[in-house]
Amino acid sequence: MKELNVKKVSMASVPVESVPALLDEEKVAFQPINTVNWEDFPYNPVVEFRIAHTEDTILLHYKVKEASVRAVAGRDNGSVWEDACVEFFSIPAGDGIYYNVECNCSGTLLIGAGTGRNNRQHASQEVLDKVQRWSSLGREAFPERIGECGWEVALIIPFSVFFLHNITSLDGKSIRANFYKCGDKLQTPHFLSWNPIELPAPNFHCPEFFGMLNME
Repeated sequence: MKELNVKKVSMASVPVESVPALLDEEKVAFQPINTVNWEDFPYNPVVEFRIAHTEDTILLHYKVKEASVRAVAGRDNGSVWEDACVEFFSIPAGDGIYYNVECNCSGTLLIGAGTGRNNRQHASQEVLDKVQRWSSLGREAFPERIGECGWEVALIIPFSVFFLHNITSLDGKSIRANFYKCGDKLQTPHFLSWNPIELPAPNFHCPEFFGMLNME
């Protein structure tokens, strides 16, 4: 199981588009999302992420280079996993309830919570609106673009996103989590993970294969 130490940083009113520069300044290193778990889907685009936390938020920055991109899901809680999509799954309270935060390349989100793949509860729009998003490709939906494309997204995720819990601090906690890259309806579908998944078919809803984040 992979483990990652997550630095605590200070950010006084830093806008989301400045998160990459802040993480540069704080020397937060990128981690690869490069585990090909299923031989039927061998495509391995270049994907990396970095993560930090503050008093009341999680900061995420993804960088991707892949053979095509699309952002058809134009509204939150839509089918963002069918687009060029990066994902963060975590168990913030250690009680078996995990959250999926899925973001396509235009910053459209899906957030859900529950103990398994089925019967997940979606976050309300009020909760979703509190997540600040920046995309290097802009925030508008668009159909698939064929040809190598590099893109980035940054997210400021307040602890209120964990809407079934009352999380006030992650200081000193260790939480189970995994990071993914997918694109179910891209020209070349793929399903990459940070921590390996030992299952016979693509499935990201598998907390038994989450890695560990040790929060500073």
